[in-house]
Amino acid sequence: MSSNDGGGLMSSAGLVRYFDAEDNNAIRIDPRTVIAFGAFFGFLVLILRAVGI
Repeated sequence: MSSNDGGGLMSSAGLVRYFDAEDNNAIRIDPRTVIAFGAFFGFLVLILRAVGI
């Protein structure tokens, strides 16, 4: 067992702060759009496989 058991929580606090920061220049995509695009792509693959392309 390590003698420094509290180090994990302290080191992860910086990551939480980093990922919580809002970036105004980031691309914003609605999660429903991602799901719809994935479903569309899946159906397209199924159709192309059925046709034989």
